[in-house]
Amino acid sequence: MSKSEVQTPITVEWGKEQVVVSDVARELPSASHVDDRMKLVKAGQDSALASLPEDAWHALARASVAPELVAVQLRQPGGSDGSLLLEEHVDGATLRSVHTRVWLTELFPGIQPRTGQEVLDVDDPQVTGMDADGRPQAILRYEYRDLAHLRQHIWQTIHATLHINSYEESILARRVTRALIVHPVVLAFTDGTEPVHALVARDGITRLASAWKVMAGSGATKEAAADAATEALLAERKQPANEPLKSRTQRWALGRELRRELLREEFGKESAGEVPSLRAIQIAQTYVVPAHIVVGTQAHEGGMLPAADVFDDALRSILASVHVEFKPWDAAAQNLEVATRALKLVVQTRAREWGNEEQLGEVYALAVGRRPAADTPAIFRDPGIPGTPLWRAVYLLHVLTRAELYAELRGRAKEIKNERRMTAKGYAGLLGPVVDEPWRAEKKAAVKQARKAWSNGGVLCKAVLSGGWIPVPTDDFTSLVAPALKGDVNARCTLALAGGTALIADKLITSNVGSALGTRREPGKVPFRADAHLVVGGLAAEGNELGLWTLALAAQRFEAGRLPRNAGSRQEFGLPEEAGDGGYQHVAVDLAAPDRIRRHDGDEVPLLPWDVVYASDEARARKTIADSMPSAPWPAGPAWARGDEGEPAAELAAEPAAGQDAEASEDRPVGARIADQRRALGLALSGAEHALAKLRELGQGRTYPPLFTDADEWNELREAAIRVHHQIDDHRPPSEESEEEEPVEDGTGTDD
Repeated sequence: MSKSEVQTPITVEWGKEQVVVSDVARELPSASHVDDRMKLVKAGQDSALASLPEDAWHALARASVAPELVAVQLRQPGGSDGSLLLEEHVDGATLRSVHTRVWLTELFPGIQPRTGQEVLDVDDPQVTGMDADGRPQAILRYEYRDLAHLRQHIWQTIHATLHINSYEESILARRVTRALIVHPVVLAFTDGTEPVHALVARDGITRLASAWKVMAGSGATKEAAADAATEALLAERKQPANEPLKSRTQRWALGRELRRELLREEFGKESAGEVPSLRAIQIAQTYVVPAHIVVGTQAHEGGMLPAADVFDDALRSILASVHVEFKPWDAAAQNLEVATRALKLVVQTRAREWGNEEQLGEVYALAVGRRPAADTPAIFRDPGIPGTPLWRAVYLLHVLTRAELYAELRGRAKEIKNERRMTAKGYAGLLGPVVDEPWRAEKKAAVKQARKAWSNGGVLCKAVLSGGWIPVPTDDFTSLVAPALKGDVNARCTLALAGGTALIADKLITSNVGSALGTRREPGKVPFRADAHLVVGGLAAEGNELGLWTLALAAQRFEAGRLPRNAGSRQEFGLPEEAGDGGYQHVAVDLAAPDRIRRHDGDEVPLLPWDVVYASDEARARKTIADSMPSAPWPAGPAWARGDEGEPAAELAAEPAAGQDAEASEDRPVGARIADQRRALGLALSGAEHALAKLRELGQGRTYPPLFTDADEWNELREAAIRVHHQIDDHRPPSEESEEEEPVEDGTGTDD
């Protein structure tokens, strides 16, 4: 047992928790020797099993705590096919890695798949592979616009990752125990800035971010942890004027080395006592982390991918398998990853054979968000297509469900997910995060329900999947109803995709699991349960005039930039809109009206999920209602006109700003001092309202970070607001004591 470690557990305070630290090092590893680093570089260049450029080997050597041990792993015994390298075999390639410990300050965060489906301020860099003499190399090129883009991306990745999850207590107690998957990268810049060679973590980004949170301290915010990581990674040592100019890679490496030396000095002071301080423990537990660093990739014979794409595809395959076996990415992140990777594979392997390589490549760019919706007409070679987000969805869905591509994509997705079969529902679930890319931020309040509906079949009804039809571009979806009723399958399927997508995005077609049965037309109820694709198929059924008009009006009124009033809480609970409420709404259908819009007392009747399901199969709905309530009269008029539902209790969710104490000398009357404090309270509450308004403004068009951060902190804000409310309410003027008050919840909820 090493004398350099304390084996007696140490209990430390970490925020509101007590963490038992099982062991902590009393000494930190010293910097490596330049001779050992050069031995690693030479061993890597001599290895037949590794494939990296020289600059990448230097980056790996700088990051390794013990480069001499890595060199041993790279040396292949004479006359032997074996090696000490870790090998992982995936479809099309073999990856080889070394196992070592690396300095935390040498690991840049890679692209975070957990946030791939989110709308964030900073876009990911463009990623391309590299090859040498036709051989794939175990390195990628991350291309940023400029240094500011790199800085912002690092900060955002650490910050957003900590919002999703954090292992800080576990790391404080036991260090990082599971190795991160790491590989070399070239950080390139389109503005001509000198590129930098470094290492990035591709799996274990949550562990990496959590380690920075531990280093920052229990009281540090996520923003502070992101600041600390960004500043450390991009630290640059200033060069003396009399020295030859070093490369940016070297200057940054020296800056990070200086940061480590400062941490070593701080650790030495904080661990001098019999029991190390909390700060010493923070440094010791995060100074180094274990890593599997990929150093070689070998393409299998018969592989279809270009050499430069082999490594990225093989690495993504391993990452996907890791996150299914261990803690998975959420369903949307998994679906987006599987769908875009499957499409990329098909573009790379089959598009040339089909003769549409260029166009299918453009379709891929449109699907992953690299091309805007406005490019839809150019991509599909038809200037008559409106360049809107909804028409982007129609044409993407059409091309991705054509028989040949549909079969190929399902096969690829099945292989990626390692599943024996891929149903049409499963395939629809993959398409949900692809389709909603243009409006997922603006309609974020409905995204969760919409993606459940896509996983429940989405708009992939039988008619859409049958093939043999093409979309009919138009500026007026209602013009497609007449030809659809006459048997035009092109018009019917166009309405199915456009109207079905609109209804799902706006929470008017939901998963059948969440549907509540009701024989009356009322919010939140449906006459019968049915999968989403069956509802869409029923609406678009041949001869279903009510259903086709429902689809046409929904598609025509759809707006990508906001949710309709139908999806808001007031109409959801059947309440009349408040005066001045703006926004658009989907409307119920009246086939007897000239414009097919149902009205009550002159006002348009809002469309309800009940209407949508009813219109998808009127005969079934009537039979269900008749069986349940044979003598019940047919309900008429909107639910809010009947006053069926009550308004839910209001919740307070703002934190009052801390007011500054007013000048209150003892010689002033108490009444005057009370007035001063009352004014201070009013100013503080006004400040809180202003802060809340600014928060909501900043949150527009964003899905991360949450405006009120994590559930615990949200609850603290809410409880503080409720305490203020109760204090004010307890001191109502006597003239108001008899008035009835609306009850306020006690603030014990924990949902965020």
